[in-house]
Amino acid sequence: MHIKTDFLVLGSGIAGLCFAIRAADLGTVAIVTKKEKVESNTNYAQGGIATVTAGSDSFDFHIKDTLESGAGLCKEPTVRMVVTQGPDRIKDLIDWGVHFTLREEPYRTEFDLGKEGGHSHRRVLHAKDLTGREIERALTEKVSSKKTIQIYENHFAVNLICESQILGKKGGKRDTCIGAYVFDIRNNEVHTFQAQYVVLATGGAGKVYLITTNPDIATGDGIAMAYRAGAEINNMEFIQFHPTCLYHPEAKSFLISEAVRGEGAILKLKNGTAFMEKYHPMKDLAPRDVVAQAIDRELKKSGNECVFLDITHKDKGFLKKRFPYIYEECLKFGIDMAEDPIPVAPAAHYQCGGVAINEHGETNINGLYACGEVACSGLHGANRLASNSLLEALVYARNAFTRISKTFGERKDAGIEIPSWNPGGATESDESIVVSHNWDEIRMCMSNYVGIVRSDKRLERARRRIDVIQSEINDYYWDFTITSDLLELRNIATVAKLITECACLRKESRGLHYNIDYPERDDKNWLKDTVIKKA
Repeated sequence: MHIKTDFLVLGSGIAGLCFAIRAADLGTVAIVTKKEKVESNTNYAQGGIATVTAGSDSFDFHIKDTLESGAGLCKEPTVRMVVTQGPDRIKDLIDWGVHFTLREEPYRTEFDLGKEGGHSHRRVLHAKDLTGREIERALTEKVSSKKTIQIYENHFAVNLICESQILGKKGGKRDTCIGAYVFDIRNNEVHTFQAQYVVLATGGAGKVYLITTNPDIATGDGIAMAYRAGAEINNMEFIQFHPTCLYHPEAKSFLISEAVRGEGAILKLKNGTAFMEKYHPMKDLAPRDVVAQAIDRELKKSGNECVFLDITHKDKGFLKKRFPYIYEECLKFGIDMAEDPIPVAPAAHYQCGGVAINEHGETNINGLYACGEVACSGLHGANRLASNSLLEALVYARNAFTRISKTFGERKDAGIEIPSWNPGGATESDESIVVSHNWDEIRMCMSNYVGIVRSDKRLERARRRIDVIQSEINDYYWDFTITSDLLELRNIATVAKLITECACLRKESRGLHYNIDYPERDDKNWLKDTVIKKA
């Protein structure tokens, strides 16, 4: 099947849906999502959106907090642009039906603002502790009201399609993206999507690691596709590990929001000793890189598998009202957070690097835009400030639309004939064990060697092993017909390679990248991005 559309949006989180809602007023929009439309990292976001709304706060405070968390690598003009757009983008969400939690009487017109690590003021808007779910609900309802939007659920983008693939390479000329090959999972066939503009909004890559707060869909598909197409990839070494993932044998990577520490929770060792005051003046509300590294260090010293988050000094009624979702989930595992400290450990959470974009969301490939976690805009630097991610997605979805709207309809490649997907001599495989084995090996390798603390020796081991696995996957990919499992495996191998390569390049410790062979920050030589582009 050959589908022509004005806009092809890959991903159905906050970035993709916000762009699609705007673009629907210009032309036809196809949203491709590999699960159901609500299955995204956005849907699992508990904390909220950081933006300036209180009179005691200011843009300058928010900018300063973001720059300090980013450890010298944030692009200040980008930070200023995103922060100052914040209130208007929040208004957009409210206009589209998002209901943020308000303060109790007599302040019912004021937002109930949370505080998280690295923030000097309360500025995190939330919908109780299910902010992402509330945003996803409102945006999917808004999308459903737009007749020019078509959603393709259970469709998995395989590869981007660029002009150079069809017409051959032209020296010195920027390539142009004109669509994507998309695997229809239920019908087991590949469709061709052709579009004037392609927007990557595929989210992150937490499943590259063994323990992650991300849903199963977070396999780095957008980054891997963009890299294969020739897009520039930046700063992949900066993987943010959330310090407080619930540690329980029956819990599948359940996040304990940073907002819990914002309301006074204290990190303690197994013997009840608080330890964060040794590591940072902000103690338990230090930036995430500091907290995750502190926990990692304490666990290595003690030999224990987790630390404990203690908020038992707070009233049960308050906890049940402020954190209803977290409270109920903990109860399922026999933990009453009003009476019991919560066992927690760090888990891969957010990818600060990604596909390099400018202030309009443009990549180095014409017609290819990126927004949200898949992109590297310069906002987060070496460490994301808590709750800045949803704000970034909102701002760049709007910026990309604004840029495109000025030139919409001027593209001249509509007449290019894209060939249908060619499976070659691929046959059905009965060796699914190969896929599952390599999947496990990549994630174990990344967790052991490219985790919170790294070394040159560990990184070199990871690089060698991933090279071998990639070679095996490549052979498998061309020999057998594709499946969603195989596509995900190919993508996490590519992303693992990019993370490892960027980590090998950076010969210092900064933010989320800590290498014991280069324990100091080096502003003289490394106040710059790591850049990788396929030859």
